[in-house]
Amino acid sequence: MFTINIYIKFALIAIGLIGGVILTFLIGFGYSWIFFLIGIIFLVSYLLLGTIQSASTMLQNGDFEGAEKRLDLTLFPRLLYVTNRAFYYILKGSFAAQRKDNAEAESYFNQALSLKLPSDNEKAMVLMQLAGMQTQKSNWTAARNYFYQAKKLKVTEPQLKEQMKQFETAFENRGQMKVAQSMGMKTNQMVARGGKRRRPPMR
Repeated sequence: MFTINIYIKFALIAIGLIGGVILTFLIGFGYSWIFFLIGIIFLVSYLLLGTIQSASTMLQNGDFEGAEKRLDLTLFPRLLYVTNRAFYYILKGSFAAQRKDNAEAESYFNQALSLKLPSDNEKAMVLMQLAGMQTQKSNWTAARNYFYQAKKLKVTEPQLKEQMKQFETAFENRGQMKVAQSMGMKTNQMVARGGKRRRPPMR
């Protein structure tokens, strides 16, 4: 899949817009519109797509710190295309969960659920994250509610289906709830794979 490094994209935006302004003053708009067009195209691409794909790719490669820094280069998440915005919140929630900041993670995951996710796999993944965090607080009712919502979905990802079975077994025997509490870490590994669906091609 063709991608553009985010720093190159920033450079093209700057060259296009600043170069267009300079050329407009020097020789008029007749020859500067191409620069403006290039700058605007890449600016709109950045605002709608952000850095979700490149951050997800870095996460797949095990570069957790680099992935989080790359995601932070998405400065205007509210302007993202709705699917990318949902993945942005999933990634932010996963990073927060990895730092054991469950309050922040829960907030991001709930924001992701409020948006349009590409498939039931991503929705179930988020619900299982929330269920796992509720077990850590011994909030069995909330954990069960999140889990039952996930069970109603058409999950096709084999690893996620297996994790859900493990969670259900552990939940039935609360003496094994440490297994369920570890679900968040396992599910984090699926974020990048889930994020492959319906990704726009350019970053």
